[in-house]
Amino acid sequence: MGDLAKIFKAYDVRGVVPDEFDEEIAEATGAAFVRVTGAARVVTAHDMRASSAPLAAAFARGAASQGADVLEAGLGSTDLLYYASGSLDLPGVMFTASHNPARYNGMKMCREGARPISQDTGLREIRDLVAEGVPAHDGPAGTVERRDLLQGYADHLKTLVNLEGLRPLKVVVDAGNGMGGHTVPAVFAGLPLEVVPLYFELDGTFPNHEANPIEPENLRDLQAAVLEHGADLGLAFDGDADRCFAVDEAGRIVSPSAITALVAERELAKHPGANVVHNLITSRAVPEIIRENGGVPVRTRVGHSFIKKTMADTGAVFGGEHSAHFYFRDFWFADSGMLAALHVLAALGEQDGPLSALLKSYDRYTASGEINSEVADQAAAVARVAEAFAGRPGVEVDELDGTTFTGDGWWFNLRASNTEPLLRLNAEAGDEHTMAAIRDEVLSIVRREEEK
Repeated sequence: MGDLAKIFKAYDVRGVVPDEFDEEIAEATGAAFVRVTGAARVVTAHDMRASSAPLAAAFARGAASQGADVLEAGLGSTDLLYYASGSLDLPGVMFTASHNPARYNGMKMCREGARPISQDTGLREIRDLVAEGVPAHDGPAGTVERRDLLQGYADHLKTLVNLEGLRPLKVVVDAGNGMGGHTVPAVFAGLPLEVVPLYFELDGTFPNHEANPIEPENLRDLQAAVLEHGADLGLAFDGDADRCFAVDEAGRIVSPSAITALVAERELAKHPGANVVHNLITSRAVPEIIRENGGVPVRTRVGHSFIKKTMADTGAVFGGEHSAHFYFRDFWFADSGMLAALHVLAALGEQDGPLSALLKSYDRYTASGEINSEVADQAAAVARVAEAFAGRPGVEVDELDGTTFTGDGWWFNLRASNTEPLLRLNAEAGDEHTMAAIRDEVLSIVRREEEK
């Protein structure tokens, strides 16, 4: 059945179809999923990739073979699957490889209430049961039923954001041929928005550009269209539409940290004094703005499993990552790029100025963005940086996730990739000159041995 350890990753299943991940594995996983979760009913959804519907159908066969009834939502975004799991209180599986190239596919799994399943919370058991062979079920097979949940999802999201004061806006939306092309029309229906659609045709071959808006080159069409149409803003979604990026009226890319701060302020207005979670590479403006609005910032490691667990443990009202994942307590602690987009539209539509003016107070520092260096000995590279920086007056060091160095008006973090020989640098300072100096000094130290 192939190398299951390769495709069953820390938080999901992902691999090349059919070489690494095929319908046989999907069917066996459906059976194992029911065994491990004890589910009597399961809900599924899938993205627009050519392999997604067949894989979802195979999973349904496996789940039904173990006596579970399967509710198929069909085409949907990942946050639509979370809506289904949360509102119906069912465990669920989303078939998607998010922003990965067309030849990939995968599964994101959750228990009822959209609670994530990772290696430590059931995914390892599911993998092992698939490898061993799932015992036959002693009883009748379950049923498979199709139900369209798109309208319910769209209606629910609009109950979570106050859109009453929204003035007419022109917005360009780049769906990247991903699931945003399916969900945006339903969610934006009835709002005073003139939508200029880019690449709304569902096409898992991604003929226009990768559905990965964290890469600036994948936002160029959106930036050009905003300027061409004189739009108030642009929004871009990734392949499974669970992440959302924005550009302002001048076509400038908006930092996800600025969106985190904006949404945090809005959520704190509804829930005064609440906890708000942010990962350690978001801008320092984020915890500052949380405190200024009476909230309590909670710093966590990078990664959705850490964000979701910390939110659940602290009852946080909102959580944001610099990768443009945004999590909401009112949405079962799950992430929803569409819900973040509605917050941005509501905030912009409540006042008369442009998006750039609205976001100015949230964008206080200059950031490097994430810079990867291929490093054979990551620990040695970090040790060289520590030797250079740790002894300097006023510099603080912590190791919550990788190593973070904080000085007077600047900080940077070095984190090793779990899967590649890469060291990731994020740096930020109060001005471009200081940030560039810190960034260049760290990179020169990190890459010194590699250049010999």
